[in-house]
Amino acid sequence: MKKRLGDMLLETGLINNEQLHTALSAQKKEGGKLGHNLVKLGFVTEEQITNLLEQQFDVPACDLSKMEVDEKVVKLIPAQVAQKFQIMPVNREGKTLILAMANPADVFTVEDIKFATGFDVQPVVCAESLIEKAIEKYYGVSGSLADVVKEIEKTEDLEVLEVKKEEEMDVSQLALDSDAAPVVKLVNSIIIEGVRRHASDIHIEPYKRVLRIRYRIDGALTEVMSPSYRMGPAIASRIKLMASLDISERRIPQDGHISLKVGDKSIDLRVSTLPTAHGEKIVMRIAEQSGLSYDMVKLGLEKKSLDEFLKSIARPNGIILVTGPTGSGKTVTLYSALTRLNTLDTNITTAEEPIEYDFPGINQVSVNEEIGYTFAKALRAFLRQDPNIIMVGEIRDGETADIAIKAALTGHLVLSTLHTNDASSTITRIIDMGIEPYLLAPTLALVEAQRLVRRICPKCKEPVSLTPEMIGKLGMDPKEFEGVTLYKGKGCLECNNTGYKGRVGIFEVLPVTSEIRELILKRASNDEIKQKAVELGMTTLRSDGVAKIKQGMTTIEEIIRETV
Repeated sequence: MKKRLGDMLLETGLINNEQLHTALSAQKKEGGKLGHNLVKLGFVTEEQITNLLEQQFDVPACDLSKMEVDEKVVKLIPAQVAQKFQIMPVNREGKTLILAMANPADVFTVEDIKFATGFDVQPVVCAESLIEKAIEKYYGVSGSLADVVKEIEKTEDLEVLEVKKEEEMDVSQLALDSDAAPVVKLVNSIIIEGVRRHASDIHIEPYKRVLRIRYRIDGALTEVMSPSYRMGPAIASRIKLMASLDISERRIPQDGHISLKVGDKSIDLRVSTLPTAHGEKIVMRIAEQSGLSYDMVKLGLEKKSLDEFLKSIARPNGIILVTGPTGSGKTVTLYSALTRLNTLDTNITTAEEPIEYDFPGINQVSVNEEIGYTFAKALRAFLRQDPNIIMVGEIRDGETADIAIKAALTGHLVLSTLHTNDASSTITRIIDMGIEPYLLAPTLALVEAQRLVRRICPKCKEPVSLTPEMIGKLGMDPKEFEGVTLYKGKGCLECNNTGYKGRVGIFEVLPVTSEIRELILKRASNDEIKQKAVELGMTTLRSDGVAKIKQGMTTIEEIIRETV
């Protein structure tokens, strides 16, 4: 039987019984390995712990403080995986990955890393404190979120207020608390980790005696931590200070934004606060300014639909509408179209709320309804600015729709978004806003509806058996799936055991042909327009989703969840 580390330290005389009991108490209170706590208490050195661990586990030791790890090796394991398991890739020898671990006897972690990376894993032992420093050095992470929370909870001079009544809040004290180093560190860590995990939104949610932090990754919310609810007011105030919001106002919602750099990435955070029964809920939407690609070919449109879309945006005038729910990628589609249209001989002006990405060569205007500067007023001003192309962030009312129609009738190309379920219902929605069919029919060029569905994780992708029940849920003919192999994600470290990694778009493109115009003039129903569009060759959202299932991109469950 292997000797325990504590016994080995006592035998060698490196520590005494009193020091061992002190370290064990610290371990029970704060977590972590015994050796890590002994180093923190100053009873032993990292080198002494590493030498004893080598004897204890009978595996080679490494001293990460005395070596440089190749960047290519570091990238073999994601930052969040290294943090979660407290491991550090050291070297790669052919198909073998040398992995520094504080506990090389942890066969489950070894097997998980084998599966996630595809490499054979050879563990070497290293002091936990050295692994933490290496993670901070190579991944640029100042400890895990959990470590930051522990630091805050044990900081004696930081008083996070537990507020029961509005009048009890000491705003000046809260401002001081929000600037305290541990709170600053925690908020920074939450944002950095969200960016690293490619989250689209960060949710900070106060409940009764619970504070929950979640990231929206690939469209699904994932809880990442639940610190003490007492931290809520200081965290909320820190974020509000960063977003230039009023920290003394906690009774009404507020909106702001934060611009910052994370590594070499320029990030813009759209911050929204919402007073709830147990404190202020904060949602930060992450918009990455740098390194983005707006290539229409990469959006996921099938060739026929892409050709129809490109043909429409090449028109000198008319209206093109992109529809779908919030978070379906409408803005990216519009920006992709504008990127293609942005040339020196074209005047493009946009009205947005807010401006999500900055584009050189495009005149971007931020509307502000609080001061009466609406989309409709911006559109009227645009028409006096000699535009060729106008992009309106969203058509919300009849006034905006009416001005957009008139702009298209007077020789402008207008692009905008609408919140509708599919392409055909967009037409009836515009008419319901008060637009006469005889005005809509000649100006509407194309309607495109879209959704984002999760991609199957390529690391753990595996074939699944097709059952009649699965096909029945889709409402498809079983013959369509003859000879088709379906896939799903088993779940691995790379995808946080969800089976999905990244997202892909599914699309429904409805070009307004002469037949569709006739139906518009007749005030035809949504079903009649959709039926005729399908007869003319339109691919519905469900059909495009099925095509992506057959291509092995996504699953039946995802398509059923996002389409009808």
